[in-house]
Amino acid sequence: MDRREVKPGYVDKKLSTIKIHISELKIGMFVSKLDRDWQETPFLMQGFMIESLDDIDTVAEFSQHVWIDAVREQWIPPEERGVAGPAIAKSTSYINKVAAQKEHEAALGIFREAKKLTKTLLEDVRLGGVVNTEQAKATVKDCVGSILRNADALIWMSRMRNEDEYTAEHCLNVCILAIAFGRHLGMSEPELEKLGLCGLLHDVGKMRVPPQILNKHEELTDKEFNIIKAHTVHGRNLLMSSPGVPNSTVDVAYSHHERVDGTGYPRKLKAAGISDFARIICIVDAYDAMTGDPCYSRPIPTTDALKRIFQDRGTHFDERLALEFIKCVGLYPPGSIVELVNGLVGIVLESNHRYRHLPKIITVKDLNKPLEKEQVINLNEVEQKTLDKGFLIKRALCDGSYGIRIRDYREKGLAFTFA
Repeated sequence: MDRREVKPGYVDKKLSTIKIHISELKIGMFVSKLDRDWQETPFLMQGFMIESLDDIDTVAEFSQHVWIDAVREQWIPPEERGVAGPAIAKSTSYINKVAAQKEHEAALGIFREAKKLTKTLLEDVRLGGVVNTEQAKATVKDCVGSILRNADALIWMSRMRNEDEYTAEHCLNVCILAIAFGRHLGMSEPELEKLGLCGLLHDVGKMRVPPQILNKHEELTDKEFNIIKAHTVHGRNLLMSSPGVPNSTVDVAYSHHERVDGTGYPRKLKAAGISDFARIICIVDAYDAMTGDPCYSRPIPTTDALKRIFQDRGTHFDERLALEFIKCVGLYPPGSIVELVNGLVGIVLESNHRYRHLPKIITVKDLNKPLEKEQVINLNEVEQKTLDKGFLIKRALCDGSYGIRIRDYREKGLAFTFA
């Protein structure tokens, strides 16, 4: 039988192999045959294990279908194979190239343009078009550049919310947070661009969900929730039909709601079948959704969202990545609204990577009396004992608390004069 005539999913009992489309390849599968002669490819070994998403992308350049070993298909975690996954191995160390206040002006322009392009991209898909891959990649590249200069500025921008633009904002926010997380993990710049594209396009399938369900304010019925859940399949199909989309991006759109304990959807994959990028986007997506303003849920403070991620580590989320994400974001990430012990309310401008509980803030309200003027305060001075302990943070607040909305400060661009 000519292998090229075998239908996908066919199991050759004699050879114990299964023919699948390259979109179904997962890390840990053993590829035993291709739909072309091995000599027409750069693969030195006639049969190899898929170790990373890059391996999948390479296979996709030469084949549409492959045969996997049905016996050896069982996924083995990278750490058990003695191989560090790209999301875990810290290969690059980054330092901020500019101060956060200097990057704010550039970041505001990048964020505005990225948001506009993201809205256009999703609207084109909603109207039946395909993803403008080159436009999406250019948007991600700009975000990577800003985050490599100083991550705090663009993360601050990602805290700005507009309920009427939730899906576009959420996609962009996940892109930004994923890149920042990838930087924390020590990923290379090309890897950051791949990861950012995964974040930007992870929810593109929601453009195939009826707006009356996607934007419903009341609690979803079981039927409506199942329709929402189908966005993972829609996303996979949309991205597979869009030219130039990496296989890793298709995989994340399809798999970002899978859970390591097998309770996710749409395939109920366990940890073994979930790629590193999908595990990362799973965490970032959940964090932004919890702290955002989806019309079918109430946002919670960043500290509460991190607590939930911590509690769900090892069941919903990859344990090591969950702990690294908590380290990356910190208690009070840029753009958080915080209430101090002395009654002042401020917005976090810049993280303190040594003392996470003592960031730099700008005061915007005094709960005890009218605020005379906005003032930048470096809470690190409490540690240095040059600032009273009344300036310690009492609690984190949701966007909109005490009438304070981050987006109201957008036009100021945090064009405040930093002290």
